[in-house]
Order: sequence, then structure tokens, then C-alpha cells
Amino acid sequence: MLTLPKTEIPIQKIKSGDVEIFLKREDLIHPDISGNKYWKLFYNVNHYLNQKVEKPFIITFGGAFSNHIATVAAFGKIFSIPTMGIIRGEELEARFLENITLRKAHENGMSFRFVSRTDYRDKGAITEKLRKEFPEALIVPEGGSNPQAVEGVKFMLTEHTKDFDYLCTAVGTGGSIAGISKYAEGNQKVIGFTVVRDVSLEQRIRELSTKNNFSLIEADYGGYGKISDEIVRFINDFWKQYNIPLDPVYTGKMMMRLFQLVEEGFFPAGSRILAFHTGGLQGIEGANQLLRNKNRNTIEIRL
Repeated sequence: MLTLPKTEIPIQKIKSGDVEIFLKREDLIHPDISGNKYWKLFYNVNHYLNQKVEKPFIITFGGAFSNHIATVAAFGKIFSIPTMGIIRGEELEARFLENITLRKAHENGMSFRFVSRTDYRDKGAITEKLRKEFPEALIVPEGGSNPQAVEGVKFMLTEHTKDFDYLCTAVGTGGSIAGISKYAEGNQKVIGFTVVRDVSLEQRIRELSTKNNFSLIEADYGGYGKISDEIVRFINDFWKQYNIPLDPVYTGKMMMRLFQLVEEGFFPAGSRILAFHTGGLQGIEGANQLLRNKNRNTIEIRL
């Protein structure tokens, strides 16, 4: 069972001046079940396990370097629950051990089913088949975003987050920003930095949040999973200056775009901004593997 942390997650000040930026270190909540993934799983798995299922089994979806896949596999190992990942890209099956994220998930006991990218788009049909095959299994959507995840994300907000004017998070599948939006204070503005181009994202967030207190700003920098030299430089500089690791898919892109907005005068003077570090650091090793294969500069963080 996932539990509430015994100590408050630290909030670190990053920038002073006319606008102040702080970072809430959700990446520190657990060494293997990190960041927003912890909270997205919180109610999903706890409610499921409370049903006293005879043979618990967790199934979920993800891509080759998915933080969610890595997290669910780690959860399964820690709590001795079998897990299965439905992986996008059948071409990965023959060489998944070459993929750092999938290899680690495999070592943590996760089994895989690889599906074509075309079939993967219809996850509803895949889920329906899985429910028939595994009627007692907990099937968690890609990225872990569903109403139960939104309820768990409320724990990212505490008494210590109430005094900020803006709450910022990277956005992939929308569960985290939906939870932050739903449980933010009435005077707080929520900004989501989208790392994937998805025309249905805003409506999905609105349905999960039930509020209109958020806005979305693009921060994909060339596309989801694309890692530019600019992002690598920013992450390395951020690490040297603040001793805080960022990942290249989510938090790195969010913080770089946030810094740009501050420089452009987007925020009124006196604004206090809180960004959430949503983890994803397991992806650094895989990103560096891809960068080395292309003879490009790598991320210099050593975790």
C-alpha cells in the first residue's frame, strides 16, 4: 500500500527578483515510485488492494521510455504484485533488453505485450480484451491519468502551497494538471506546460478537473520525446547552478519555458510561482543512450 509521506516534500527557491520561482521536489518522495506517478497510483492501487483481490495483477500502457511503465514495474516488485506492460511498437519485442527502461522493468518482474503503433491508438479496444482475459486485474491507463489519479494528485497541494500565485506543471496525459487545477486555491492560476501535441488534451483536463482555472502553454520543443541540444544545455546548466536534476522530456522543458516566460515579462511583478518537479529522472539514462548513438552532447547529471 502506498502511504502519505511522514515529512513534508521540500520546496526550494530557484529565482529571486521581481518574480520568484520555487520548485516542489516531488521527485524525492520515493526512490523508485517518483513524483506525480506516486500520487497517480495512490488511490488506484490502494482502492484495488482494499478489495482483497485473490490474485492481484496490474496492467498498464506505455512507450519505450515510459516513466509510468518504470513506476508500475517498481511498484509491482516492491509489493510482490505481478505486472504487465502493453508496449507501443511491436518492433521493440526482439530487442527490448537493449532499452534501458524496458530492461529495468523486466528485471522488476514486469511482463510485456508489444502491439503495433496503429493498434495502440485504440487502447479502448485493447482494454476491453484485457478485461475479458484478466477480469480481476487492475488496468491503469497510459500515464496513469484517470479520476482516481486526480484524487491522488491533491496530496501534491498542502498548506505550504497555498501562498503561491501560480502553480506550474509539465503536462503529458493531463492527470497531474487536472488534480492541481481541481484542488488549487480560488485565487491561484494553474499553468500546464504541454510536452505533447494533443488537440483533445484541454478537454480531457477540463473533464477531470471540472474547473476553468488553468491554461496550457506549449513546451514540446520539436515534439514529444524529442531532445534538442538546447534542452540538454539548459538541464546541464540548471544542474550546475542549483544541484537539481531535471529530465529531458517533462521537467527540463517545463523549467526552460518557464524561465523564458519570466524573461519575456509574462508574469506580473511580485508574482510567486511554484513549479512541481514530477520526477521522470529514470529517463535520463535512456536519453543519453540515444544522444550518444547520434554523437551528440549528453546530460551530465549523475544520480
